[in-house]
Amino acid sequence: MMSRATDRLKVVLSHLERPTARIAAISTSAQIASHYDHHALRYTLDSDVLSPEQKLSYEENGFILIKNLVSEEDIDKFRVEFERICRREVLAPGLLVMRDVAIVKSEFVQDQKAVSKVQDFQEDPELFRYCCLPQILRYVEAFTGPNIMAMHTMLINKPPDAGKKTSRHPMHQDLHYFPFRPADRIVCAWTAMERVNRTNGCLVVLPGTHRGTLREHDYPEWEGGVNKMYHGIRDYDPQLPRVHLEMEKGDTVFFHPLLVHGSGMNQTQGFRKAISCHYASSDCYYIDVKGTTQENLEKEVQGIAARKYGLDDSFTFKDSWAMRGRLVQGERTSL
Repeated sequence: MMSRATDRLKVVLSHLERPTARIAAISTSAQIASHYDHHALRYTLDSDVLSPEQKLSYEENGFILIKNLVSEEDIDKFRVEFERICRREVLAPGLLVMRDVAIVKSEFVQDQKAVSKVQDFQEDPELFRYCCLPQILRYVEAFTGPNIMAMHTMLINKPPDAGKKTSRHPMHQDLHYFPFRPADRIVCAWTAMERVNRTNGCLVVLPGTHRGTLREHDYPEWEGGVNKMYHGIRDYDPQLPRVHLEMEKGDTVFFHPLLVHGSGMNQTQGFRKAISCHYASSDCYYIDVKGTTQENLEKEVQGIAARKYGLDDSFTFKDSWAMRGRLVQGERTSL
């Protein structure tokens, strides 16, 4: 008899506990809603794709991580296309193939081991398909609004580091590279093409730094050298608290262009791959970077354009971006 009474009591208690859990969940959502009532959203827009918790997290931290957003099938297709580019079976207009500074000095053959990154793949239909994936754009719209431009594209093939430390990417803010504003209507989608962790050089972010301003950037004075255009924040404090974003294949992180981030060395024998696109609202506008912290970058871009393409000083930083941008949703209103 005692045993049956005990069992009935457990059943009654379990039923009593369930409403309490629901009330707690409702209370949490109510607190978030109350937060919005008193603090207008700045970094996210009114969109059904983000939960209240995700909106608050992005507002406070400058990034959100969405698990398993891109299918394994799509990622495998992007990998195959990358390998074709490395073998020079694909030649897309504007495509920039980059090699790690350590690889340039080595005897690597012309395959994917020789390439650390492909950039500006807007004219490669297969890779650019990443930028147009509906599940990616649904999230992007929550940051940019409905009129979306794909502005900057990359497939990163972080090489193993043979003690040179050149596979590191210094802590930086992506807005340093962009002569368009406002920053709050720009977002990066960065998708892991395989498991990414601290061993093979995952992304490292400083939560909340998106609420700051654009810092001055330059090449860090690193032993072994640093890759072209891998600028870092001047006077960066390495003691600041950091978060390592460990991700599985298909996971995607969305982050603000002022968020301070970078990546560590790849200490494995393999090549760590990720694909990304920076999006901006087509309502964004170009700025003149002369007299700003970005002026040194404009001069470097003009120098590259002169050496590679014979262009004179009339070719501006703005021109280099206007050539890359592609409308992927809505209407092209300004950019």
